[in-house]
Amino acid sequence: MAKRRKVTSAIVAEEERRTHVINIDGYSRTKELLKAGDCTTSIPFMVGDHNWVVKYYPNGNDKHGHISVYLVLDSAGGDGVKAKVTFSILDKGGEPVPAYIKVAPEHVFPYSGSDWGFGDFIKHEDLEGSVHLGGDSFRIKCDVAVKKIRSDETHANQFVVVPPSNLHRHLGELLKSKDGADVAFRVGGEIFSAHRSVLAARSPVFKAELFGTMRERSGDPIEIDDIEAGVFKSLLHFIYTDSLPETTREGTNEGVTQEDIATAGHLLVAADRYDIVRLKLICEEILCNHIDSSMVATSLVLAEQHNYHGLKEACFEFLASPPNLEAMIVSDGYQHLKSSCPSLLRELIARLLPVELTAAKDIIRDI
Repeated sequence: MAKRRKVTSAIVAEEERRTHVINIDGYSRTKELLKAGDCTTSIPFMVGDHNWVVKYYPNGNDKHGHISVYLVLDSAGGDGVKAKVTFSILDKGGEPVPAYIKVAPEHVFPYSGSDWGFGDFIKHEDLEGSVHLGGDSFRIKCDVAVKKIRSDETHANQFVVVPPSNLHRHLGELLKSKDGADVAFRVGGEIFSAHRSVLAARSPVFKAELFGTMRERSGDPIEIDDIEAGVFKSLLHFIYTDSLPETTREGTNEGVTQEDIATAGHLLVAADRYDIVRLKLICEEILCNHIDSSMVATSLVLAEQHNYHGLKEACFEFLASPPNLEAMIVSDGYQHLKSSCPSLLRELIARLLPVELTAAKDIIRDI
C-alpha cells in the first residue's frame, strides 16, 4: 500500500518591503498651483497586500516654507496595518542624499485614509539651493516595509527537492565557451561566435537569415555594419540567457548611468531589427523610466522611427511640464528632432497648445 504524504501548514510572520519613486516635474509650477495645505497624490502601489499612495504638499501641510510628504493607507478593510516608511531625496545617480533621508518609526495605520510622514520633510530654500533640483524637477524615494502574516502548506516528508531552472546559466556558459559554435559574425572589427539553432529559436529574423539567404556563406563571418560591437555582445547575451548583462540594469531606478540608458537605446534598435519582443519591451521600459531633458528629444525620435508607442507617450507626458519642454528646446538633440521628425513636433504642439505654453510658441516658430 502506498504511504500517504503528510500535509501540514505553517503560519509565517514576515516583513514585505517595496520602493516607490515619485518624480516631481515642474516643481515651481506645483508651488504656484497648490497653496499651503493642498496636496497631490502619487499613483497607488501595493505593499503587504495593501494599496498605498504618497501625499505631496509642495507648500507644506502645517510647516511654512517646507515640503510635506505622507504615506497613506489606500485599502478598504485594512484596519490596523503596521508599516514603516522612509522618505529621501534622490541625487542624479538615483542614490538617496544622506542629508535628506527621514525615517519614520513603525506606525499602525488604523483605517483606510490614515497617513504617517513628515510635515517638515525638506525646506524650500534647501531644495532650491541644491544640485538635486535639476530642470525644475527632483525625485522622492519612498521605502515602505509592511508586517504581515501568511499561511503556507508544508510537507513533513519531502523526499525530493526540485531546484529552479538553470537553463539560462548553461546556455550562457555555452556562449562563453563557444563549444559547437557554427556561425560567426564580424561586428566593429570583433568576431563573435554563436550557434545557429539557438539564434534561430530566439529570433525569427535570425532564423530566416541563417537557414535561408546566409546558409551558403557558412564558412565566412557574417558582416554586420550598423550595430556596435558592445551592443551586439549584449544582444547575444540576452538571446542565450533571457536577461540583460549586469552593466545594463534591468527594470531598476537606482544606480543607472547615462551610459546604461544610451546602451538601452542602441539595444532597443537591435532588438527591433531582430524582432526579439521581450528585449524590446525591457529596453523601452528602461528608457521610459529614465527620461530627462537632455535625452528626451533623442528618445522621441527613436520612438517615432520605430513605432514605440509607450516610449512616445512617456516623452509627451514629460514634456507637458513647461520647464522640461524649455530645457528640451536648448538640448543637443532638439535640432535632430526638428530636422528628422517635423510631423512629431506638430503632434507635440497639438497637445500643448491648450495650455498656451511659451515654449510651445517657440517650437511653432521653428516648424
